[in-house]
Amino acid sequence: MKQFKTGKSFAKELDAADPLREYRSKFHIPKDETGQEVIYLCGNSLGLQPKSVRAFVEQELKDWQALGVKGQLHARNPWVPYHELLTEQTARLVGAKPVEIVVMNTLTVNLHLMMVSFYRPTPQRNKIVIESNAFPSDRYAVESQIKFKGSDPNRSLMELQPRGGETTIRTEDIETFLEREGDSIALVMLGGVNYYAGQLFEMDRITRSAHEKGCVVGFDLAHAAGNAVLRLHEWDVDFAIWCSYKYLNGGPGCVAGCFVHEKHAMNTELPRFSGWWGHNKETRFLMGPKFDPILGAEGWQLSNPPILPLAALRASMDIFDEVGMDMIRAKSELLTGYLEFLLDQHPNKSFCVITPKDPKQRGAQLSIRVEGKGKVLYDSITAQGVVCDWREPDVIRVAPVALYNSFMDVFRFVEICVSSC
Repeated sequence: MKQFKTGKSFAKELDAADPLREYRSKFHIPKDETGQEVIYLCGNSLGLQPKSVRAFVEQELKDWQALGVKGQLHARNPWVPYHELLTEQTARLVGAKPVEIVVMNTLTVNLHLMMVSFYRPTPQRNKIVIESNAFPSDRYAVESQIKFKGSDPNRSLMELQPRGGETTIRTEDIETFLEREGDSIALVMLGGVNYYAGQLFEMDRITRSAHEKGCVVGFDLAHAAGNAVLRLHEWDVDFAIWCSYKYLNGGPGCVAGCFVHEKHAMNTELPRFSGWWGHNKETRFLMGPKFDPILGAEGWQLSNPPILPLAALRASMDIFDEVGMDMIRAKSELLTGYLEFLLDQHPNKSFCVITPKDPKQRGAQLSIRVEGKGKVLYDSITAQGVVCDWREPDVIRVAPVALYNSFMDVFRFVEICVSSC
């Protein structure tokens, strides 16, 4: 790990040596009322807009204007297969084969579709495991699926807990839990990165341990896609879902992604909720009454996708594909490590970072817990041009993003934070 130093000159040195420094200019950085750029550290909630988005979206608006319905087949990028333009890039992003990937729907819709297929409880094996403090939408979806399948969440929902006095869950404790309880578990459903504490789970080890006990494994990668290096196919994950408006910069409410491992994706006998866009492409428009699913993850599609959000996502995915996740992750670890170093120099111990100190067990986000006055501190730094976010009951989440944040952003944030304590 690089040896960091205090002082503004060192932040400038880091920025000068940054191989990704030019990519900041490819994004719109919001400004305050005086016209100054804000310190935007909120890519874990909504990524910034690539400047190339406008051209991508305007192309589809022009084709819609000029062609109307003929754009389905005759637009510059025909709309019927438009989502396929994202398949190979997305597969590279998450470490998958193209046949295992589909960009569709929104995150929680995709989670429900996956649980229809992969949560199949029996009297002996009916439990779903989530992490404590899982993102609320995941918990709501899991509870509703348990009820939908005729079980009681009070009996069939299990939570992984950290040890007393700790804020994150040790991988060895998860492995021990699965060894002890695995015979009753139908599905292990965790966030790849926990939204609150910022812990990046060791998905390969967890998947291996769960499979040894016969459990199905799924991950919500909302805070991991575009943030962590993923190897979903290699890790043998059964399914995964993610949104694209956070680290992937697709825009508010943009189309989500879904991974179904090849060993399942080619299985047309799996139960699923069906829709016509998942039907065999060769016969889809013959309008037959019998559903014939596409082989691969595309077979889980329901409806034709929204073209304008997909166009916006293409602009960002071109940047990701050009840079590659290895370079993004390398800078991300430096940014987050530098942030942690500067915070550690602060003599005021009224706050602590609850995110793991091991860079391999965290993403771009550091979660800062402030004793008694966290919301006051958050309001103060917000008034001074910092954009991060507050999560009840006591955490400020700060996420320097490799593609558009600078080391000077981090330095200025800590200066403001320290002066406001």
